[in-house]
Amino acid sequence: MSTGPMTAPPVEPVELELFLEALYRRYHYDFRSYSRASLLRRAELARERLGCDTISDLQKRVLHEPAVLPEVLDAMTVQVSELFRDPGYYLALREEVIPHLRTFPSLKVWVAGCANGEELYSLAILFQEEELFGRTLFYATEINRRALNRASAGIYDIDRLSGFSTNYQQAGGKASLSDYYTAGYGHAVFDRNLRSRTVFSEHNLATDQVFSEVHLVSCRNVLIYFNAALQDRALGLFSDALVRGGFLGLGAHETLRFSASAAAWAPFHERERIWRRTASEGASHVR
Repeated sequence: MSTGPMTAPPVEPVELELFLEALYRRYHYDFRSYSRASLLRRAELARERLGCDTISDLQKRVLHEPAVLPEVLDAMTVQVSELFRDPGYYLALREEVIPHLRTFPSLKVWVAGCANGEELYSLAILFQEEELFGRTLFYATEINRRALNRASAGIYDIDRLSGFSTNYQQAGGKASLSDYYTAGYGHAVFDRNLRSRTVFSEHNLATDQVFSEVHLVSCRNVLIYFNAALQDRALGLFSDALVRGGFLGLGAHETLRFSASAAAWAPFHERERIWRRTASEGASHVR
C-alpha cells in the first residue's frame, strides 16, 4: 500500500550548515558550534541586509565577494549591551571582588566577547574609581573587527546615556557618569584615558587559544549563543587563563556548574554569576 510521497526536510537548515562551513573554510570564522536557532535568525538577517533571496545565495556572495564579509559578521555576531548592564554584577565586583584583586601587585583583565565596548568601559570606570586602573592591563577581545573598532572609538548614541547613568548609579558609581564622556552632535565620546590601558584584539573562542595569564575574566551573555561543547571549550580557556584565586564573571543566565572544568571553580557570588578559580585540578588544557 502506498504511503504517499515522502516529505522532504526543510531546506534552510541544510543551507545554514553549508553557509557556516563556507565561512569557516574560506575565512576561518567558526560559527559551527553556535546555537542553531540563533544562527538561523542571524543568517536571515545577513541575507536581508545583502539583498539575497536565499541563504545559498548569501553563501555564494561570501565565497566570491570578500568585501561583504564585514557586513555578514556584523549580522552573525551579537553586539547588544549596555554600560553597567545588570548593575548588581558590577556592585558585587566593586564590593566583594575588588578587595581580593587589590592583593595582586599588578592585574590583567580579559573582557571576552567585548562587542561594542560597553562592558570594557564599565570595568575601566569601576577600576579607576577603586584606584586599580593604573596597575591594570585590559584585554578586550571580539570575533568581529567592526565591533572592535567601535569599542576602540568609545562613541555611543546620546539617547542611551540616561539608561547608562541609571545603571552606573545602581552599580555603586562614586561620581556622575557624565564625568567620563563628552557629549555633542547626538553622540557621547568616552574619555580616551579609559581605553589607554586596553589591548583590543580579534579572538575566536571557538578556535583560538589562551594568550595571557589574567586575574579576572568577564564574559557576559556570550555563552548562551554556544552549544554545550563550545561552552565547555570557552570555559576551559578561561580556566587555563586565570591565576589561582582569579575570578570569572558570566551573564545572568549562564553557568559553569555542569561544565567539564567545573572542578576548577568555587562559587563566589552565585546570584551575580561570579566564580573563583581554585586549584589546578579540573583545568582543561584546551587544544
